[in-house]
Amino acid sequence: MKTIDGNELKKLLISASNNLYNHYPEVDALNVFPVPDGDTGINMSLTCTSGANEIAKINSNCHGVARTFSRGLLMGARGNSGVITSQIFRGFAQAMENADEVDAVLLAEAFYNGSKVAYQAVMRPVEGTILTVIRESSAALKNQVEEGMPIEKALSILLDEANKSLQRTPELLPILKEVGVVDSGGTGLVKIIEGMYLASIGQFIERNESKKEENVMSAAAMAMDEEEFGYCTEFIMSLGPDSVKKPFSQKPFSKWLSDHGNSLVVVVDEDIVKVHVHTMTPGEILNYAQQYGEFLKLKIENMTEQHHALENGADVEQHTDLVEEEAEDDLEPTEEYAIIAVSSGDGISDCFKEVGVEHFVTGGQTMNPSSEDFVAAIKKTHAKNVFILPNNSNILMAASQACDIMSDKVTSFVIPSKTIPQGVVAALSFDPTNTPRENFRNMKGSLKNVKSGEVTFSIRDCEIKGVKIAKDDFIGIYEKEIVCGVKDKFECLIELLKYMVDEDSSLLTLFIGQDVTREQLFPVKKQIEELYPDLNIDIKDGNQPVYSFLVGVE
Repeated sequence: MKTIDGNELKKLLISASNNLYNHYPEVDALNVFPVPDGDTGINMSLTCTSGANEIAKINSNCHGVARTFSRGLLMGARGNSGVITSQIFRGFAQAMENADEVDAVLLAEAFYNGSKVAYQAVMRPVEGTILTVIRESSAALKNQVEEGMPIEKALSILLDEANKSLQRTPELLPILKEVGVVDSGGTGLVKIIEGMYLASIGQFIERNESKKEENVMSAAAMAMDEEEFGYCTEFIMSLGPDSVKKPFSQKPFSKWLSDHGNSLVVVVDEDIVKVHVHTMTPGEILNYAQQYGEFLKLKIENMTEQHHALENGADVEQHTDLVEEEAEDDLEPTEEYAIIAVSSGDGISDCFKEVGVEHFVTGGQTMNPSSEDFVAAIKKTHAKNVFILPNNSNILMAASQACDIMSDKVTSFVIPSKTIPQGVVAALSFDPTNTPRENFRNMKGSLKNVKSGEVTFSIRDCEIKGVKIAKDDFIGIYEKEIVCGVKDKFECLIELLKYMVDEDSSLLTLFIGQDVTREQLFPVKKQIEELYPDLNIDIKDGNQPVYSFLVGVE
């Protein structure tokens, strides 16, 4: 086909999103560090799904489809690769302004412009990443495209060049070569382009909700027959009252749901719980959940029937996420200042509350919040000036993008905290008597006063920068560098501190995770006191997942 209209572009983009979803565990597995939080694939997939859900609702020309897809990506962007993907398609949409149809030349220009916009969005672009893949592949397509070239031929060139560029990423980024992987974000982009290409040759990619991937599906999901798609069950529930409802605890609640379904997402915001789950028995899910509260919103869709209808060529309303139908928040400010912190659990949130933080976005290392999550949080503060503590390097771009979205309504600042200890120190540096700019400078400046480290476990055998690590070893990470790997988590902590504590250190803050008790830590604390007698030690119950210890040294 020489040109495509809006409906055909929509098919290409939805196929791209579906293809990425079907392969996101493979993208996650390319994580450079052998830690159990590889999330590039799921972040990019959630970002693209947000865009696909938006365009599924509309009928428009190519510019309208591209613009709506871009907006969906912008709001749903998670993680740095997700934000960069949203910027690629922002530039893609800009190039299609006023276009009813798209030919190969315009398609090439759209991807080329997407590359330029993505590079502009990153302060310090790193080669050997998704940026390199989009730059090299789009430039190659622009050089090779000709008037009258079929769309499928153009996408074939783009896909071929993207694959070649991806294979070159280890030569540009030494850590990739050392570990023996290609770039994960670049791989996600290749899956997006592949999905578009396959749809262009009549092989539209369906979303494979019944994948039996061990690392993303529960045992209940693996027991499902391959053709059983089940019911997409979503609800928003208000917890309590305690007089008639069971006390709520997120961990056992999520565990029970994961045993009875898959594709589970549970988000807790104070006394509100939002759930998304795919299950063969939605009645059991609802009966269980109602023990803890009452439903505010509820939606159940039969994915099996939708799938069969699609197979038979019928038009089916696309699945969209359940959202609260609320009036636009009244943004009239009632407070001068507010601080928003990203937190991975009640324990971490309590630590931030101790230093004056009152607003939170749920997320962290294993689930990065989206730009839309930050936009919602900014609105809820009703403050003139908002400071955001992302507490994770992979969340900075989504937070910054949210500030750009809200720039005409609220003055907001992203303090580039990359760890929980940095976030706490920054919050302590806030002074309500200072101007917004003074607070920004002071909070940002305080980050250099704390050293950050983590202890977690390895998911594979590897060697990084001379440190040999076996699967299930505990890893000590200091300022994003793996410095030790041993069998015991407490021994790992002691080894890590050797790199972090020096003669100028005065305070050690330990956030202990879900797998550590204070009783277990007591003998280790005594050992630390003997090794560093002048060091004050502050132990906090972070209760964070994945990381046994989050360590801050000031």
